Amino acid sequence: MVPVRRGVPCSRGRRGLGKGPRARGPSERTPTPPVPSGGGKEPGTMPVPVPRQRAIPAAEGGQAPAASLDGGPAQDSSEARTAVPHATDPHTTDPSGNATDRSGTSPDRTGTTPERAGTATPTNLTLLLIENDPGGSPIVPDLLDQSGKPIRVRTARNLTEAERLLTDDVHCILLDLALPAPGRDGDADELAVLKHVLELAPRHAVLALTGADDTERGAEAVRVGAQDYLVRDELDGRLLGRAIRYAVERKRSESAERRLAEGRLRAQENRRLERGLLPTPLLEGSSLRFAARYRPGRSRALLGGDFYDVVRTPDGTVHAMIGDVCGHGPDEAALGVELRIAWRALTLAGLCGDQLLSTLQQVLEHERADDEIFATLCTVDIAPDGRRAGLCLAGHPSPLLARPGLPARLLPYDNNGPALGLLPGARWPRMQVELGAEWSLMLYTDGLIEGRVGDTGERLGQDGMVGMIRRQLDEGLRGEELLRTAVNEVRHLNGGELTDDVAVLLLDRVRTA
Repeated sequence: MVPVRRGVPCSRGRRGLGKGPRARGPSERTPTPPVPSGGGKEPGTMPVPVPRQRAIPAAEGGQAPAASLDGGPAQDSSEARTAVPHATDPHTTDPSGNATDRSGTSPDRTGTTPERAGTATPTNLTLLLIENDPGGSPIVPDLLDQSGKPIRVRTARNLTEAERLLTDDVHCILLDLALPAPGRDGDADELAVLKHVLELAPRHAVLALTGADDTERGAEAVRVGAQDYLVRDELDGRLLGRAIRYAVERKRSESAERRLAEGRLRAQENRRLERGLLPTPLLEGSSLRFAARYRPGRSRALLGGDFYDVVRTPDGTVHAMIGDVCGHGPDEAALGVELRIAWRALTLAGLCGDQLLSTLQQVLEHERADDEIFATLCTVDIAPDGRRAGLCLAGHPSPLLARPGLPARLLPYDNNGPALGLLPGARWPRMQVELGAEWSLMLYTDGLIEGRVGDTGERLGQDGMVGMIRRQLDEGLRGEELLRTAVNEVRHLNGGELTDDVAVLLLDRVRTA
């Protein structure tokens, strides 16, 4: 019967905004005759395209090249020169509620205009302007970056339209603080509209727009979460262009710092879980020597579920255990901590063998997040005289026994029971083994034997591990030094870090004079 039961699996159309006419200079802005949409409706009644809700802003997700702070783009990538139907045309809203470009024409259903069908003006940054006077004089001047490319501008007259226009390619939002917040008429909170936008677009850069006599509210807007504020009467293309680029870069920096802090917090939580998996042994009064080695598998940067424990009960029996929850991650690690704590409590309460493992299976079944999650376990109870032990295996590799003058060997595993959580009502027979007067007993998880050997792709396996330990014992290695050398050699044979965690536990009984 194969001692390791690790083969069981463990579980845990967008509408574009269309293309508009090419960018024109101030002297070229003449109305373009509307083109029939082909859908049987007049252009004046064509509905506003509804793009899908975005997931990650272009500025944070790296969809556009980073803008330099002196007014130009950091680089002109090939993607920026590619015409993208939904990211080529600045939109505003005409008095009838239709999305238009800055020249005042509405794109047809195919996203083309009569004079520049199939072409688009490349752009690096996209601004969403939210202000409540689309029919009046534009508060945003024409914006060009240092290379002469236009900064694309879309205009929404309320937050409902803004939510529709908030697509993947929007980098920055310019919000008029005079705009009323939806459903908050008469609200005493002067920044209610800003707070609503920050909830709507938590990952976007936001600029607040105020009046000349309302700079205090602009400063408060920055404290609430806006990247900066601008005074309406002081706007010009150069100032606004630089403010947009600074806001985008500042938001990028804040997002990077937030992700870094979250990563550090996760690392701290993982270290706490690992400490829960690897406790301090309770061996007071025992003559046995204890050593342990744990090395997390970091190729996938995920926390594993290997755990072990050793306790001595009042009758002098030393109980040792090592186990492994299938899978990687905090859920599996947390389950391993629960199983270890439950094992210690049940052992100190006097349970062992089949009764203890049956109770642990009940704990696992109630605590696991998925019915396919299981755990392998090996338990050993060493008699007070240290010469014999009881062994129970639940789908786990058999321990290795080394005695003076004899080659190291695996303990019998013919009565290996199933892993915990696989078979309801399973039983785990307890085998009696003779240890002798002087011995070393090594318990380990399958990470020690599942590493590869050189370029062959073959696994080290239990036979390869036994041969390696025999050689190291012949070299005189013992205790912590033996475990450290064994784990390092397995890593070396694997050609680098192991994909799975490795936990190794060693108990030694040395004959005293």
